[in-house]
Amino acid sequence: MPRPLSILVVNPGSTSTKMALFEDQRQILASTLRHDAAQLRTYARIWDQEQFRLQAVREWAFANARDIVAVVTIGGLLRPVPGGTYRVNERMIEDARANLQGEHASNLGCAMAHILSREYSCEAYVVDPVSVDELEPLARYSGHPTIERSSLSHALNIHAAARRAAEELRLEPDKASFVIAHLGGGISVAPVRGGRIIDVNDASSDGPFSPERTGGLPLQQFISLCFSGSLSEREVRAFVRGKGGLMAYLGTNSAPEIEQRIDQGDQRAREVFEAMAYQIAKEIGAMTTALEGRIQAIVLTGGLASSARLTGWISHRVQFLAPILLYPGEEEMTSLALGVLRVLRGEAEALEY
Repeated sequence: MPRPLSILVVNPGSTSTKMALFEDQRQILASTLRHDAAQLRTYARIWDQEQFRLQAVREWAFANARDIVAVVTIGGLLRPVPGGTYRVNERMIEDARANLQGEHASNLGCAMAHILSREYSCEAYVVDPVSVDELEPLARYSGHPTIERSSLSHALNIHAAARRAAEELRLEPDKASFVIAHLGGGISVAPVRGGRIIDVNDASSDGPFSPERTGGLPLQQFISLCFSGSLSEREVRAFVRGKGGLMAYLGTNSAPEIEQRIDQGDQRAREVFEAMAYQIAKEIGAMTTALEGRIQAIVLTGGLASSARLTGWISHRVQFLAPILLYPGEEEMTSLALGVLRVLRGEAEALEY
């Protein structure tokens, strides 16, 4: 029996960094390093946190990981790239440091993975970064030539869900067509054909509202709000991403809390939660047209897919289109490890950024 391949996974989030150790596809150890909120508030920018986070990540890695053959991390807001597994290089790190498409903790991943990989004398990789862009030409039109639609999505989970659905339905991945809805803090709904995300809403500013985001808003009213003088630019951005959606309507971004309120007879909570399901279902229907209605399944995945109430409402509206597959959770750590494992086993090529 060949010796299992040991893979170290690093996944930085807004207030924590998830760590995991895999032997081949099996996760043998995992931890969430929760960073002190007061300490994080002392840093003006995400990149100011780099050394603080790196120290915690290194301590965990050196205490738990031996004979590592690869380090892998979540990809940040990099330049648009096709999906796949990418070697970390200097250009990627430069683009991450420049916050090319936005500032987010995930941008830190490639720099930290690169440092760890040098200390373990191995390669560092990212898999299906948020900036995966496989849109077809017609999907890029916005309605005005000065603004082009681009792809920022939960590509890692969407691609993983597409592979899982193809395997479950015994389809060739390059011949399968699905509509996949990632339901989390942000919501991405994507038509996936042949393993490619050919269209997708921008989860930070378009599509259904979500626990903290407004999704698409009535444009004329939003323009009036922007020029009303009542909100600064920073406040407007927080209005649509962070203080919108369920948070704005119900004062919480917690789906379990809202479901508890519904169970206790809160009709307002029920209507808002069902309205989110209604908007998700509408987006699924719209994305079905990008595939001309020829789809093998609709896949509901992400953290909110654990809600039987929410997925039930969605399924009731879209089940006439195709069978529904439920894959609750994100499985980010496993998806990252598997992306590298495909390269190490020769099943896929490592791409150059």
